[in-house]
Amino acid sequence: MADLATPMSIRVAATLGLVERAGSGATAEQLASETGTATSALRRLLDHLVTIGVFELDPRSGRYRPTQLGVQMSGDAPAGIKPLLDINSAGGRAELAFVDLLQTVTTGAPAYPHRYGRDFWADLDAEPALRRTFDAQMNWRFREQAPQIARRFDWSRFPTIVDVGGGDGPLLVEILRAHPGVRGRVLDLAPAAAAAAERFAATGIGDRASAAAGSFFDPLPAGADAYLLSDVLHDRDDEHARLILAGYRRAAAPEDGTVVVVEPVRGQGVGTAINLFVLVCFGGRERTVEELAELAADCGLVLRGSAQVADGRTALEFGVAPAR
Repeated sequence: MADLATPMSIRVAATLGLVERAGSGATAEQLASETGTATSALRRLLDHLVTIGVFELDPRSGRYRPTQLGVQMSGDAPAGIKPLLDINSAGGRAELAFVDLLQTVTTGAPAYPHRYGRDFWADLDAEPALRRTFDAQMNWRFREQAPQIARRFDWSRFPTIVDVGGGDGPLLVEILRAHPGVRGRVLDLAPAAAAAAERFAATGIGDRASAAAGSFFDPLPAGADAYLLSDVLHDRDDEHARLILAGYRRAAAPEDGTVVVVEPVRGQGVGTAINLFVLVCFGGRERTVEELAELAADCGLVLRGSAQVADGRTALEFGVAPAR
């Protein structure tokens, strides 16, 4: 459990694409030539991957090939874990912030900016390639959950929905597919909004869906029947979570405005590892329903109800608190 050789070997193998490059078998010399690495060093890496059961070696031909375990690291594997292993992707880069876990435990501050010189979101803004890998990772994560969220929550009550921070639109697409009477808009940073518009057109819902550039901290478009906030609050500390919720409160109609927060909820299937990850990477935390309700109450929102809507996701419905 204390050995870093194995997890780092797996990450480097995923980053170099060794599973895809090896195919049915390749020598260390061939793989080194294709990856631009040192043959002798790569051979040591491959030998360790053999030891841990990720690759196997044919001693007669000197060819390495991935095992059934190893093929899970390929980019098209159903397990979809490569983005979390590839050091050049947003997920893999974020995972490496755990190297500075001691700094986080000592100070309480996220390790990501300590390691990389800027926070995670600034990194995505500065590096378009990272942004693309992040959007791809979110699409993979929601490939099963988005249809569940769309079916298990009654979105048909809301003729118009604004999905703030909705990326390139995977969740909104499923909601509109499941509820033909609903129209929606994604509000996210310009690259994600542009990708969302393309997705809406490609999926044939462009007449009911639109996208606009913006952020949580900009004034939100008023007048929507519901505002959706998915997988956002756990990435923020309490101060920034309140700022986001306060913006929703200002946009929501005083009488019947609704804010739907879809989040992993502590105590409802959320593991300790992800709670530690959001601290190390963002300075965020997983919260209980009661803690989320308290945050919202500080911003003038009252919890109407909550229900689990997907594996590891709970929908919390908030209304505007009556004026005193």
